[in-house]
Amino acid sequence: MTDNIMTTQNRRRFASFNISRAGKANLVFALGILALIVATSLMSDAFLTERNMTNVARQMVTTGLLSIGMLVVILSGGIDLSVGSVVAFAGLLAAGLQETMPIGAAIAIALSVGVAVGIINGVFVAYFRLQPFIVTLATMGAVRGALYIYSETPTYASDPFFISVLGSGKLFGVVPYTFLIFLVCIPIMWMYLNHTKSGRSVIAIGMNPEAVRLAGVDVRVQTTVAYVICGFFAALAGVLLSARLGISQPNVGVGYELDAIAAVVIGGGVLGGGGGTVGGMFGGVLALAVIDNVLNLFNVQSYYQQLVKGVIILIAVIVRRKPQG
Repeated sequence: MTDNIMTTQNRRRFASFNISRAGKANLVFALGILALIVATSLMSDAFLTERNMTNVARQMVTTGLLSIGMLVVILSGGIDLSVGSVVAFAGLLAAGLQETMPIGAAIAIALSVGVAVGIINGVFVAYFRLQPFIVTLATMGAVRGALYIYSETPTYASDPFFISVLGSGKLFGVVPYTFLIFLVCIPIMWMYLNHTKSGRSVIAIGMNPEAVRLAGVDVRVQTTVAYVICGFFAALAGVLLSARLGISQPNVGVGYELDAIAAVVIGGGVLGGGGGTVGGMFGGVLALAVIDNVLNLFNVQSYYQQLVKGVIILIAVIVRRKPQG
């Protein structure tokens, strides 16, 4: 009995420690981004212009949608490295199939590919008990190979609605429609994670899958659902990216999974499960978008940008690591 009480007390102490440290970390990152925005606006007249803000909003969409799906998988205790390949394949399908079928059908097929990859990932992780890193690394390569078989050359979009509305359309001539789609997905995912049995189960699985199983929840099904959601949002990101660019190429999406993971971690997500929120994820996406935009405004080379991102990720992981004991 005494051992149980001490264990409970330790857990409460560690939980309190985590909450306190997470709050401080979030505050530090928020203040850092605010300071960056203020400093950049003072040093660059182009930063706060309508054109640049519109570009920032557009650039947030792909990483943002990928991060929504990645957040669900990370909350479940897993990870998905295949999202970049799904982005490319969905974009190729959405653009290429427009010539032979209605745009709605082309988009539906593109999204279904993301769902199918999610099912495959989920089944191997949940039912065969394989490591998520290995499974999604394998599907990343397999999907990338499949899309090169489908098309080795760039595919151009031809549907006017796809290009002018989904691609370059803006509400009131200012806010991109693609960004509005991303914004709509945020409260939907928040409702799913916080107010549905499936969403709460996904979060609980990342903390203690055995306890969830004993509570009568099918852990395998809910884990698969998490990967299906991730695959769907990756495909949606690919469709909207193809619309924005008006072209889709087989080599698109390489490294996108790292940006999604970075956004979730910067926003408070804990790799392996046990932490992460939709609001924090959005903050991470915004932080990466601002950092990328600032570096581009000052003509910083891309490899320096990757270096900066890597340092930020390391700092985020260190300050949010779980206490030992």
